[in-house]
Amino acid sequence: MSARTMMLPTLAALLTIGCGSEDQLRRVEQEVGDLKLEVFKLRQTVEEGNKKAQADQQATSEARIQDRRFQADLQDSLRQVQDTTRALNNRLNSQQPKGGNRPATEPQPSAAAEDERAFNAAVLDYNRGNYPLAVEGLDLFLTTYRQSSKRPEALFFLGLCHYNQRAFDKAQSAFDRIIRDHAASPQFLPAKLKRAQCLLKQGLKPAAVIAFRELVDGFSGSAEARTAQQELSDLGL
Repeated sequence: MSARTMMLPTLAALLTIGCGSEDQLRRVEQEVGDLKLEVFKLRQTVEEGNKKAQADQQATSEARIQDRRFQADLQDSLRQVQDTTRALNNRLNSQQPKGGNRPATEPQPSAAAEDERAFNAAVLDYNRGNYPLAVEGLDLFLTTYRQSSKRPEALFFLGLCHYNQRAFDKAQSAFDRIIRDHAASPQFLPAKLKRAQCLLKQGLKPAAVIAFRELVDGFSGSAEARTAQQELSDLGL
């Protein structure tokens, strides 16, 4: 029942009341005041309903944008994993001895071969989606093989593990280590991009915008710069 319908009987009753005395007049004034209060409350309820509807619509729009970004992140991570896995397979195939079993006189595997096996085992856990186990393997690798040439790659996969578990602060720390300690490695630009995305995921929009602009302005033409520009476009910048 609408507010107008509810107030009609009250108004009709007021019209039938005579105003021949001060008591009757005060009673009419009180009834009118009560009606005004009811109208105010109804208007307030309508306004609150409109605000809630607008907020729900905005939340739905933001959720769609976040879903698009998440899908883009997954595609980017998948591409990087596929490239790394392909390179690892090529390297393993080139190092396998021909003719089956290893000759008895062949020397024992070197420390370099050991660190590569440890790294490959951690990457295998990552590819299987077992991120907690991959994190353990990568942490052990980074602690054990401090001079390994695989450290930049291990740090990058460590960052991806944390990122996929939505531990964006830990992921940012891994990418920061690549940027600080391995600026000449192929993982440098991907780490800068993922670091910027970590900042955005943590709600640090101004810092993320600066990081995206660094990629766009300083590394134009790279795949990371194109992704950074898309991130800025999604932010309306």
